[in-house]
Amino acid sequence: MVRELNYTTISHVMESWEELRRVPDYENVAGKILFKRLFEDCPKSKVLFGFPIGIDTNSPELLDSKRFLMHASYMIQMLDTALNMLGPDIELLTEIMYELGSKHVRYGVRPEMFPHMGKALLFTLSEVLGKRFSPQVKTAWVETYDSLSQDMIRAQLKK
Repeated sequence: MVRELNYTTISHVMESWEELRRVPDYENVAGKILFKRLFEDCPKSKVLFGFPIGIDTNSPELLDSKRFLMHASYMIQMLDTALNMLGPDIELLTEIMYELGSKHVRYGVRPEMFPHMGKALLFTLSEVLGKRFSPQVKTAWVETYDSLSQDMIRAQLKK
């Protein structure tokens, strides 16, 4: 179950997410950074999204492809939805994350891939927010991502 996060943690996460959302075309901007970093850190994840494992992460063939841009934008939208459920909708969020974990098994996502996505998310936030991504904000994001991803991993381990 997504563990209850304290007010300060949720506040840091939500305030920093709102700052990110103020960036023009934030879904594409943040999504491109996130997926590019994920693919650099975990090359085998490229295949899960329909790209050859050897594709250059700086190539326009990847970065400008409709598939890449769609996944990048969709991931940011999914994060947005999950973050908006922190707090009062925690039970529903737990169910949703568990179902997402089950679904991701069918896509070939493995539990050991979640830390790579977490690192890519932290990198993205740091790149977009700059100095506003303070150590306290980073700690809040680590705690939140770990909590959200644990339900997805739990679902995968039951498969």
